[in-house]
Amino acid sequence: MNTASSDTLRVPLDELGEQIRAALRSLGLGEAHVQAMARVIVAGQRDACQSHGIYRVLTCARTVHAGKVDLQAEPVVESDGSAVVRVDARRAFSPLAFERSLPVLAEAAHRHGVAALAIRHCFHFSALWPEIEAVVAHGLAALALTPSHAWVAPAGGHRPVFGTNPVAFGWPRPGPYPLVFDFATSAIARGDLELHRRIGTPLPSGCGVDADGHPSIDPVAIAGGAMHTFGGHKGSALAMMVELMGGALIGDWTSRESLDFDQGAGAAPCHGELILAFDPARLGGADAADGARRAEEMFGAITAQGARLPSQRRFEARERSLREGATVPSGLYREILAMAAADA
Repeated sequence: MNTASSDTLRVPLDELGEQIRAALRSLGLGEAHVQAMARVIVAGQRDACQSHGIYRVLTCARTVHAGKVDLQAEPVVESDGSAVVRVDARRAFSPLAFERSLPVLAEAAHRHGVAALAIRHCFHFSALWPEIEAVVAHGLAALALTPSHAWVAPAGGHRPVFGTNPVAFGWPRPGPYPLVFDFATSAIARGDLELHRRIGTPLPSGCGVDADGHPSIDPVAIAGGAMHTFGGHKGSALAMMVELMGGALIGDWTSRESLDFDQGAGAAPCHGELILAFDPARLGGADAADGARRAEEMFGAITAQGARLPSQRRFEARERSLREGATVPSGLYREILAMAAADA
């Protein structure tokens, strides 16, 4: 471990993972959950996604201390050989439920060409791109949608109805990295708002309103009011779609129901997630190779003019972290080390 600047550290990924796992064990989580959760948290920090890196250990701690999450529950995967796979997380954190159901989803997608995974009754705290990358590693295109807590007002309104409701997509490519994007339908991710609130810095304009419906750049005021969707009515419509597809369609809660269940505890949202997987070989048939070529031609047309593909900066950060260690805020890392010490 070495100092990257006065307020950040460079931490080797093996050491980072060890400390995160110890911190999660100190919360009383079962070992299978510890391992699965640590993998997605390390991935976030490795890829310089500060809002979904080690900060999420604190989110998990708040959720555990709220007494709502099951620390040991084993997910139950249901598959009848059709294109639909269901997994009941049984009110535990979501990463283990995803990991246990991924092979079943991939097999169903290769068999049928298209498959759907409905994860239900889970506490969700992580980004969607680690899941998308894991699906795409099976040679599949993938789309994921999930609600959260009702923090976001619809376009034209000022009271929360939607969650930050991320949408993520992945496309398999030659080489080490797929095409992946993962973004909230809110103007800013909730984790980024929390980081601004934590260090006392203002948000960009247009992120939300205070409790009286007045535009604000104060993260504390917006947390007590409502966040905005991105792109006005377009982001609002996408957020509504996520509520329907990732909530009502799979028989799980909307963001409003998740927030009601929370009762002010400040726990991670409890809801469901829908992941759709598509096999290019089955859908494209004899023309699948031509489809892959057309995709690469389009990507080339983007990068040839100096534009970036989604996740390019994240992949560059990954390479840097693999060489030099992940960049970690010093104060936050001290908090994680203190939790980890409690497990010693």
